[in-house]
Amino acid sequence: MAERPTPVIICSSLATTGSEALAQALAAGAFSVIGKPKLGLKAFLEDSSDDVVAAVRAAARANVGMLRGAAAASGPALGTTTALAAGQTLHRADVILPAGTMPVLQTTDRVIAIGTSTGGTQALEAILTSLPKTVPGIVVVQHMPERFTAMFAERLDSLAAIEVREARANDRVLPGRALIAPGGRHMLLKRNGAQYHVEIVDGPPVNRHRPSVDVLFRSVARSAGRNAVGVIMTGMGDDGARGLKEMRDAGAATIAQDEASCVVFGMPREAIRLGGVEQVLPLSQIAPALLAGDR
Repeated sequence: MAERPTPVIICSSLATTGSEALAQALAAGAFSVIGKPKLGLKAFLEDSSDDVVAAVRAAARANVGMLRGAAAASGPALGTTTALAAGQTLHRADVILPAGTMPVLQTTDRVIAIGTSTGGTQALEAILTSLPKTVPGIVVVQHMPERFTAMFAERLDSLAAIEVREARANDRVLPGRALIAPGGRHMLLKRNGAQYHVEIVDGPPVNRHRPSVDVLFRSVARSAGRNAVGVIMTGMGDDGARGLKEMRDAGAATIAQDEASCVVFGMPREAIRLGGVEQVLPLSQIAPALLAGDR
């Protein structure tokens, strides 16, 4: 990747085991990962062929210049994708959390919600390492295999001034803290009085992903409303687009990463198309926008 940047897709059962070999491949700049079952391969290929084709097409459209930058920086995984397992149904966020809003208490506590996928680890590193400890609490969904979110969070924690860690059930969302949804489970923002915390839940994949950005964004729209800022960044597919529109409808500020700085512009493009985005910014301007204060 350092000498000849090329979008590489890994389709392997190693994606479900947290193997060191896969971690090294991701660190070297693999474009995305598709988890493959050890049993039922024929059924998997028949049922997931559309997802494999979509991943290949997205890789063909990848911003190779951004891939080159990530590889040269020896960054971690660019982001991952999990195809539907055999017989699995494509679910939307309703399967985890019904749509709707809650009365938001008068409070000055703000929450930042970030959703990203392919190319996102590089983008998240750029943003989180630029933020001071006074930044509002942050909740993040990054599509990544189950056993890698903790390692990813630990690496960011070692680089950033703020605290970064994999979220645990009932963790408080506090200024100067970023909570990353654990791979393989959904994360929701909840409110107890004027305090925010996260809930970690099981459930089927939403938009082919678990954790799902749509699930997080919907919960933020319900629990924080206009006290929130939503950010959707690089990634293929449309996870997060509907949730960001719900956040904007609830009064939240919303930001999308621009096409030039994305590895894959799919998720931001869909959010813009649905009308869920107020500002479209290059990656370098997102962190300053988050620090700009209330609108």
